[in-house]
Amino acid sequence: MKQLEVQIMGQSYLLGCPDGGESKLHQAVQRVDVAMCKIRDGGKVRARDRIAVLAALNLAFDVANLSNAQSELSPDHSASENLTIDRVNHEAVLVPLIARLDKLLANDGRLF
Repeated sequence: MKQLEVQIMGQSYLLGCPDGGESKLHQAVQRVDVAMCKIRDGGKVRARDRIAVLAALNLAFDVANLSNAQSELSPDHSASENLTIDRVNHEAVLVPLIARLDKLLANDGRLF
């Protein structure tokens, strides 16, 4: 296993990476970096730990939606077809969730 140094939101991380997995790890890092920077640039959340939690929730929500959409496809669709999956309006779901997390974490400032 090799180690790669990556940057997420301007901070360096040294991550373990299985041999041959460099490309996938770089793609994952890029997704996390984009998700976290988007939340930070939105201006409502400043704490890095809260940004990380919200980015993780956004990404997990996307994965769940993709998984649900794939399971709803009829068996006559092949995996190689270019399928369009409608996205759920994230703001309708996530804005209340962000507000709730902010309220719960406001007094503590720590996740654990």
